[in-house]
Amino acid sequence: MPELPDVTVYVEALERRLVAGAAGSGAVNSAHIERVRVRSPFILRTFDPPIESAEGQTVRAVRRVGKRIVIGLEGELWLVIHLMIAGRLRWAEGDRAKPVRGTSTIEQAAIIFDVGTLAITEAGTKKRASMHLVRGDAALKAMDPGGLEIDRANEADFAERLRSRNHTLKRALTDPRLFAGVGNAYSDEILHAARLSPLQRTQNLHEDEVARLHATTRAMLGRWTNQLRREFGLVDARGHAAAGRFPGAGEITAFRPDFAVHGKFGRACPACGTAVQRIAYAENECNYCPRCQTGGKLLADRSMSRLLKDDWPATIEDLESLETQRDPS
Repeated sequence: MPELPDVTVYVEALERRLVAGAAGSGAVNSAHIERVRVRSPFILRTFDPPIESAEGQTVRAVRRVGKRIVIGLEGELWLVIHLMIAGRLRWAEGDRAKPVRGTSTIEQAAIIFDVGTLAITEAGTKKRASMHLVRGDAALKAMDPGGLEIDRANEADFAERLRSRNHTLKRALTDPRLFAGVGNAYSDEILHAARLSPLQRTQNLHEDEVARLHATTRAMLGRWTNQLRREFGLVDARGHAAAGRFPGAGEITAFRPDFAVHGKFGRACPACGTAVQRIAYAENECNYCPRCQTGGKLLADRSMSRLLKDDWPATIEDLESLETQRDPS
C-alpha cells in the first residue's frame, strides 16, 4: 500500500502538473478536467454529486489526507482517491483519448485533463482502490480517519495518541485513526530503527521508549520522503521544488532495496547480521530482527507455531540449532 512518503510524491508530482503557481510548477494556467472515464464498477463509491460534475472544472489544489490523494476543484468539489494495497497512479501527457500506455487491462478509472491523463490502476482480483467525489469541506473532513500527522506532532501529542489504546506497536502505528500515513512497510522500518518489538504493548512503554519511537518515526518518514523526492527529481540539487517526473510502473513499491527488514525475511539484519524473521497474518506480514528488537526471542507466527507447537523455536539459538540440523555442513 502506498504510504506517506509514496503518497506525498504522488501529490507533489500532480501538483506540479495541475496547479499553476505551485512550487516547482511551470504551468501558466491550472489544468481542468475534460472527462472522467470509469472502467471498473468497483472504483467509484459515490453517486451524489455525479462524477460528471467534475468535468469542465478547474483544479484548485492537490493535497494529502492520510493515505488519500485529494484533488480540489471549482464548485467546492473534492475528488478523493484511495489506492489501498494494489492501486497505483500513472500519468501521461499527449494523446488523451487513449489509455495510458501499459494500463489498458488494469486501468480502473482515468481522469482526463487538458494537459494529460491520470490513470488509476489496480493489479489483482480484489478491487479495493476507491474514488469518491464529494462537495464541501465538511464532506471532505468526514473522509479523514483522523490520524495524527507525525511531522507536525510534538512528543506529548504523539505519546497521548500512542497510549490512547492498548495495542501492539505494529497495530498502533498502522491504525489510520491514530497516525496518518503509516502502513505495513514503514512501520517495520520504524520499529527496527527504534529497536522496539512490534508486539510491545503501547501502554507498557517507558518514557524513553516513547521518545525514541517519536523521534525515529519522524526521522524515518522524513528520510524516505526526501529520498523519493530526489529520486523523482521533485527537488533540485539545492533542495528547491522542481517539476521532476511522475513515478512510473513499479516505482512506487513496498519493497525497496534499501529497507532494513521489510520484505527481507531470512536475510541478514544490516545492524547485527541476524536473520530477519517475520510473522505472517491475514494478507500482511511483520518483519523484525530478533536480536535488535526482541532480545533474542522469536515471535510466534500464529499459523506456523500452532502447527509446530513445541517444535516452534523460541530463541535465536533454537533457530540456529534447527538450521544446523538441516545443514550440518
